[in-house]
This record gives sequence, structure tokens and C-alpha cells, in this order.
Amino acid sequence: MRHYRWGVSALVAAVGYGAVVAVAAVVATARGDIGLLWRVTLLSDVDEDVTVRDLFAKVDVTAVWPNALVLLAAGGLWGWTLWQGLRGPVAGRPPVTDRGALRLRVALYAAAGSWLVYAVAPAWPWWAVVIDSLVMSVVVVLFHPVLRRTVGFPGLALAAGLLTNTSVAAVEVFDVLDWREARRVADMPDLSAVAGLIWTALVFLTQWRDGRWRRATVWYGIASLVVPVALLPLAVPLEIAGISGGVYGAAITTADALSVIWLARSAHELADPPDPAAPLVPSDPLGPPTAQAAG
Repeated sequence: MRHYRWGVSALVAAVGYGAVVAVAAVVATARGDIGLLWRVTLLSDVDEDVTVRDLFAKVDVTAVWPNALVLLAAGGLWGWTLWQGLRGPVAGRPPVTDRGALRLRVALYAAAGSWLVYAVAPAWPWWAVVIDSLVMSVVVVLFHPVLRRTVGFPGLALAAGLLTNTSVAAVEVFDVLDWREARRVADMPDLSAVAGLIWTALVFLTQWRDGRWRRATVWYGIASLVVPVALLPLAVPLEIAGISGGVYGAAITTADALSVIWLARSAHELADPPDPAAPLVPSDPLGPPTAQAAG
């Protein structure tokens, strides 16, 4: 705990959340109603979960143990996210950083913090989607100098990242204004998805090569893309084994927590003290060298 600046507070928050999940599991067992456990682990109400209705024709939310285990696993991931997100950087004297690194760190924290809206408003209102998209656009811009000097392709990365986020914001705004033609032009999910993948891949490569981010952080980012796709094919066999397809389908959305962990860790590690045991690599030709993180 004391290895991190806010480790004690983070542990208290994670344990407190775990206690709430445990109480909800007991209530589900005693009453035969899984609704409370669903709410505290999937951060949504059963009758409000659009994902379940869209992907599965039948939603079974009975409090049988296979369903409860899936929700407990989802709660465990969110508990781990609380620990990873709130613990802060490693304790010690922070490295000397320029304004660009400080601004990027603040933007990453803001992007991770925007997910708090999801805890109180499962179906994100349009303004929350717009704010999240704009914050990520700022992250794209502030990551640009780091990416430019590390892996190249700066123009492609900047254009791809901005296209992904601004198109999402534009669709929401045009939808609220009922500008149907403008919305149709801005709505390009396939192109936006490809552009987002390009930007994300280049950022992961940048973090892998830059000395300020740990390998584990990059793997969290990669997992945020791979895990949801890998879990989808398991829906049918697990339903045969007794796990409701509706519960499992909704639980897959919890993989978004991996993105929150990646954002938070990326921000933390910009303020981690250098590791004296690691070899030094120049992360910025105009600044001091930083330690190459091992993992």
C-alpha cells in the first residue's frame, strides 16, 4: 500500500466496494433476486440494460449460482480498477517533467474519471458522450509530440485519433439538434473504428518504446481491445452450462474497465520516480533521460 502515494485510500475504496458486492450477493441468495447484485457490479439496472435487449432475445436474471459468479467476476474487475486507478504513482520524488507531460497526465486522468458518469448514469446522456469524446481528443493532441519522436507517422495518428472522437461527438450533437443530414454524414462507424484502431496501435507502440510506461500498462491496453472479442464466442456454450446469456452478455461490457485501468496507469507512470536499476534511454531529445520500465 505504502509503495504508492495514495495506496491506503485506494485500498479502502476497493475493499469497501468489495464489501458492497458481497452484501449484494448475500441479498441475491436470500431473496432470489439478482437485481441489486446486477446494479453494483454492472452499474446498470436490469430493465435499463440496452446491451442485453439488443444481443439476446431472452433475459434470465434468476439468482442461480452460475449467474451470480459471472456478476461477482465483473465486480472483482471493477474493484481491481478502483485499486489501479486510485493508488496513484509510485511513492518517491517525481521526475522532472515539462508542461507537455503534465498536461497529458491531467488529460489521461480526466479521460479515466469520465467513466464515473457511467456509475450513476448507465445509459450515458448525450452530453456525457460529447465530453468524453472531447477529453479523448485532447489526449490525442497531447500524445502527438510523444508519438512523433518515438514511432513516427504523426500525421496519420493525429488524424485518425481526432476523426474517431470528433465523429462520435458530432453524431450526438446532430442527433440532439435533429439535423438528420448532418448526422448521416458524421455517422461513419466503420471508418471511425478503423481510425481508432490505428491511433490506439500507434500509441501502444509508443508506450512500449518510451521509457516512462511499463509493459504491464501496455498489456492492459491491448487486453481492453482483445478481451471483449475473445469472450463473445463463449456466450452460447456458457448458456448451455447454465449461465444466462443475458447476464453474460451484459457482463462482457465490464471489459471497459480495462480501458480505465490503461488510462489511469498511463497517467500514474508519467509521475513515477525513475527506476535507478533500469537502463536509461532518451525519451525526449530535449529533456533528461528516463528509465526504461521493465513491467
